[in-house]
Amino acid sequence: MKNRFIRIALCTFRGILILLILSACEAERKSGLVKRLESIFYDPSFARIPDRTFSVVDFGAVGDGEVLDTRAIQGAIDAAAEAGGGVVTFPEGVYLSGAIFLKSNVDLRVDEGVVIRAIQDEKEYPDIWTRIAGIEMYWPAALINIYEQKNVRISGKGIIDGNGKYWWDKFWGDPPRSGGMYKDYIDRGLRWAVDYDCKRVRALAVFGSEDISLKDFTVERSGFWTISMTYCNRVHVTGVVIRNNIGGFGPSSDGINTDSSSDILVENCDIDCNDDNLCIKAGRDYDGLRVNRPSENIVYRNCITRSGHGLITLGSETSGGMRNIEVYGLKAIGTNMGIRFKSAKVRGGIIENIWFHDIEMEEVNFPFHFELNWYPAYSYPEIPETIPPDSIPDHWKIMAQPVLPPERGIPEFRNLKLSNMTIKKARQAFYVNAFPEKPIWNVQWKDIRIEADEPGSISHAKDWTMENVSLALPGDDTIKLVNCVNVRLPDIIPASPPDTEQDQQILDLPALLENLVSGDQTAGIAVVNGKVRKFSSGDTLYSDTIRLYVHPGIEKEFAFFEPLGDGFYISQVDIRYDQETGRLSVSGERSHTWIFYIKTEGKPETVFGADTWQYDADNHWLLIRGTGSKLNIRIQKLIAQQSPVSLQSYNQN
Repeated sequence: MKNRFIRIALCTFRGILILLILSACEAERKSGLVKRLESIFYDPSFARIPDRTFSVVDFGAVGDGEVLDTRAIQGAIDAAAEAGGGVVTFPEGVYLSGAIFLKSNVDLRVDEGVVIRAIQDEKEYPDIWTRIAGIEMYWPAALINIYEQKNVRISGKGIIDGNGKYWWDKFWGDPPRSGGMYKDYIDRGLRWAVDYDCKRVRALAVFGSEDISLKDFTVERSGFWTISMTYCNRVHVTGVVIRNNIGGFGPSSDGINTDSSSDILVENCDIDCNDDNLCIKAGRDYDGLRVNRPSENIVYRNCITRSGHGLITLGSETSGGMRNIEVYGLKAIGTNMGIRFKSAKVRGGIIENIWFHDIEMEEVNFPFHFELNWYPAYSYPEIPETIPPDSIPDHWKIMAQPVLPPERGIPEFRNLKLSNMTIKKARQAFYVNAFPEKPIWNVQWKDIRIEADEPGSISHAKDWTMENVSLALPGDDTIKLVNCVNVRLPDIIPASPPDTEQDQQILDLPALLENLVSGDQTAGIAVVNGKVRKFSSGDTLYSDTIRLYVHPGIEKEFAFFEPLGDGFYISQVDIRYDQETGRLSVSGERSHTWIFYIKTEGKPETVFGADTWQYDADNHWLLIRGTGSKLNIRIQKLIAQQSPVSLQSYNQN
């Protein structure tokens, strides 16, 4: 018995020893930057708050979602600060609020069951001096503000609701791009100005502050950028969930933005938005070069991005420069773009010593999108001569100030590393466009596998190495090179053959799909990913081929949004089926291959307006194929009466 205990003890000791060795190896693999930031943010003394509580109800808060609770919440914050610090708490409820300002040594504890909801009233958000999209100017305060404070926390598993639809519609109308200030300014040749003139409320803004912890809460429906950190030091963001595509699509609803800040760790976040998911900025043009403050010593890691326009974006505000940045452990699912660089010929700035590694992307249209001459209509302000000088806003004058000498405005991206990545089902592998005067140079690619429909192009690049980098393509196209010097290309390999049995496999899905729908009777329209056979979150679809399952018994209209380019451009797609007339219509702006599965009890005489159609008599499925952005299909006379239907959609890829 004694020997047995000794053996057990030895086994236990060996197990502990192995774990310690593995932990030591893992620690050894971490970069010096990661180790340093962990030593700051994982120290128990970081942003420590005194253990005193101040309930907002003691200061008059109601929490019924109707009474404005701004003064009560601010009163609790002020009392905590005056007492030397403490925790501001909320009983469960919905707290309608305007702008609130946290103070040093205060923790805003937003526990589960608590919602802080922005009131849709602009006068409740006073203008404050800040930086917006690279320009210092007056702008409405955010719903929650940490403004020139130190040692502040926001914690808990509750919800910060930006209630942003009012500001979304103010910008571009409903549906998107149908009106609002956006359309008015486009018509007047002022696309560059509308983002600065259409003042919208952010959910959470941290400005000029240090030693800040943002942990575990959810942010929904931000009116503008969701979490912005500007001129800050030592900020830790972890466990935050962002869901901005609820009830519409918000323009410029970036997820997490770091702007001219240092010692930042963003980790374990899950972001669904309608612009850059994770972003790093550093000022714009003349004003950004005047401030000349870099973003540096930053780690973004272990995050998931869903709908949005940049898994991780550097820019477009690059004037102050960026350096010593590490991005790893990220996963993009259906995000429009992956690793993204944006700038312009008047931005300037040096972006260097950036390392992207251990990243997965699936169904990302453009995994590597480097456009340094981004969005000219936005990037190059020109004030029309017809506007009287005395009516020109101050921020217009700043934006139109020329960068001199002109070569100072050309950004430089250099000394970049990308390694250990897997990219599946991309549309275009590479899109790179820099400037002849300053190509993107000294870029190391290693251990990367890419599957894409198209190879893409690389313009103005120098000294690129590729080690164990492969690109799987369906055809024999090659990457187009323009003004490239010493640029190594990936190994081109044939793509895996298409699954010729997929259509037949899909015909076996009805029972599964009916079970999925019956599991949630409120989901009259369910978005289903055909590869993993699961419901997908969000209602933005990206596939070139879209399958629609026509399910009996629920409503028969379906609509979704899809991106047409950068975050400002999205389009609504409407799909309708009229059972009585047999008419099926699709209306959108982007061409797709559409495959419809319609449950019927009999074969039609014919189908007009389709590319092909066939009927599966054994399973009672009518399969219709069509290609285009707009379809008008008519099913001629079903032999047997068809049940009422609705549309269920899932991606082929």
